[in-house]
Amino acid sequence: MSHPAPFERPVALSCGDPSGIGPEIAARAWEQLRASLPFVWIGDPAHLPRGTKIREISEPAEAMSHAGSALPVLPLEFAAAALPGQPDPANATGVIEAIRHGTDLAMRGEASALCTAPINKKALKDGAGFAFPGHTEYLAHLAGGARVVMMLACDTLRVVPATIHIALSEVPRAFTPALLRETVEITAAGLARDFGLENPRIAIAGLNPHAGEGGAMGHEEIDWIAPLIADLRAEGHAVSGPHPADTLFHAAARTRYDAAICAYHDQALIPIKTLAFDEGVNVTLGLPFVRTSPDHGTAYDIAGQGRANPASLIAALRMAARMRAARGL
Repeated sequence: MSHPAPFERPVALSCGDPSGIGPEIAARAWEQLRASLPFVWIGDPAHLPRGTKIREISEPAEAMSHAGSALPVLPLEFAAAALPGQPDPANATGVIEAIRHGTDLAMRGEASALCTAPINKKALKDGAGFAFPGHTEYLAHLAGGARVVMMLACDTLRVVPATIHIALSEVPRAFTPALLRETVEITAAGLARDFGLENPRIAIAGLNPHAGEGGAMGHEEIDWIAPLIADLRAEGHAVSGPHPADTLFHAAARTRYDAAICAYHDQALIPIKTLAFDEGVNVTLGLPFVRTSPDHGTAYDIAGQGRANPASLIAALRMAARMRAARGL
């Protein structure tokens, strides 16, 4: 069976919250990528910045011949106008539909990958009863309940939080041997499939300060994290740890692993957002299609002011293309 080259089909970009910076960074990303990486924007054309050159299309394949001269748009009618900085729950259904449609296109192979612009979970919940903590969980649902992990990546660091959108007080109960094992297995498989790393090196952070310091600051590392790491090594995984999180992210330490798995959200996201706030990419590993997203939110405070930096979205689109190529599709 023959497979299409990376640029025979465009990347699908779902619009995200139209009251955030999604529409303007999409327009600016097109200006920079139109000659090299075709993508199609899924959303309401009226929400794009005034003056954006667009070409409405009916199927993604049309984007390949139009991306050089205009931003290809798969039009999706929304219920309300987009007021910068003022999320409208009336648009929640449209935002969700854009994600679903982009997912369908990626799963059918009509789009080479899916990239998603930032959403506002509260607006989606208020306006459409959105029952998922975020993009990652919704995409797993659309993919039939796929077991996935969220990875944040830039040129100098990849991090995976084992627990994601939960309160810090819930982490010690949610961070279990079964969850950590699953996270390691999905991460290792994803790094091999999507990044071409045959036997990826994975560093695992401890849950407690100083990785428990021999039991003085917590016993999880002694009781089960270190034994599980030993088991995973015996099974052939190139894992190390548990490492103190406060010494895991300096320059020399980062040369010793391909990805770091952390116990909770901020343990993973603070270092990568410090290192690459404008270039970080959110990747969902474990899906049957490639999905990336810029590693920032809706930025309502600067929406509509022409100040939004498209660098993270550009990095996400480029990474999606590289990941698809790594899959040999």
